[in-house]
Amino acid sequence: MEIKNLGHSEIKVSKICLGTMTFGQQNTEAEGHEQLNYALSQGINFLDTAEMYAVPASKETAGLTEKYIGTWLKDQTRDQIILATKITGPSFNMTYIRNPLDFKASSIDVAIDGSLKRLQTDYVDLYQLHWPERKNNRFGIRGIQSIDDDPWKNNFLEVIQKMNDLIQQGKIRTWGLSNETPWGVMSILNLCDMHGLVRPVSIQNPYSLVNRTYEVGMAEVSLRENIGLLAYSPLAMGLLSGKYHLKKDLPENRMNQFKNNYPRYESETASKAIGEYVELAQSYELSPTTMSLAFVNDQSFMTSNIIGATNLQQLKENISSANVTLSQACIKDINRIHESISNPCP
Repeated sequence: MEIKNLGHSEIKVSKICLGTMTFGQQNTEAEGHEQLNYALSQGINFLDTAEMYAVPASKETAGLTEKYIGTWLKDQTRDQIILATKITGPSFNMTYIRNPLDFKASSIDVAIDGSLKRLQTDYVDLYQLHWPERKNNRFGIRGIQSIDDDPWKNNFLEVIQKMNDLIQQGKIRTWGLSNETPWGVMSILNLCDMHGLVRPVSIQNPYSLVNRTYEVGMAEVSLRENIGLLAYSPLAMGLLSGKYHLKKDLPENRMNQFKNNYPRYESETASKAIGEYVELAQSYELSPTTMSLAFVNDQSFMTSNIIGATNLQQLKENISSANVTLSQACIKDINRIHESISNPCP
């Protein structure tokens, strides 16, 4: 398993990161532990979670994923695991997590202490802002037209100072962003440099064959500022595995179990693009899953690809993609499809 630096930090992370948002919803505690053990045996040292998980979010399952990781983590050699979690951003329907849901220093203290308790550890390696406090284009919104109704006041410096305070306290080793834009990242980086504060080391944004919007603006930021991408949804909620297109899906699969929760993946355009990618993978004698993940793995701006699974068979196939390099012919054909159907699932 290839190991990379996490941005400008000295933290070393595996090329594949195990995403855990199914623990507590689609996976039991025992199944979660089984996945964690297998991932560790395959050279994965990087785990990603969040205080709001499991997903879809609910009052009943909030914090369960961290708890399940915690009961596993207490029996591990802690310094061999790179653990990432996130503080939930403002959301009108998640105030059961914390009220108010904001990034004030006091709210961050409550959030990190809660995560540390559930995870049964003294520190997390990477602490991330799950999404911005401000109005911006995320979760299926292609662009932003107006900020006139945005109540947010620029508090970037206060948030950065609090992240640096947590580093000094030893509660986190470093910090990162998620669902961010070029404007947000560059504003934060400039303030860090101006005030001599620790920069964020990573950005966790969506990236897949059906959502390559990161390449427009954000990729240059990653490359020039050494703040790598942690890609989430690389299989577009399992659609790029081909199981739905090939009619091999089961009732318990995510898009069947939680239908209408992810409208950005359910358009006719998305279905057409996914069908073409599935057929392309088959023409190269690759599974659609392997082709999709291998493409993400080898992007120059990528630090780690966050894969998720609900069973060991899926997990094994996902992890094995780390050993696959796509041919230039295959990449050319992928780009041909992308040019004709660009980013149907932003």
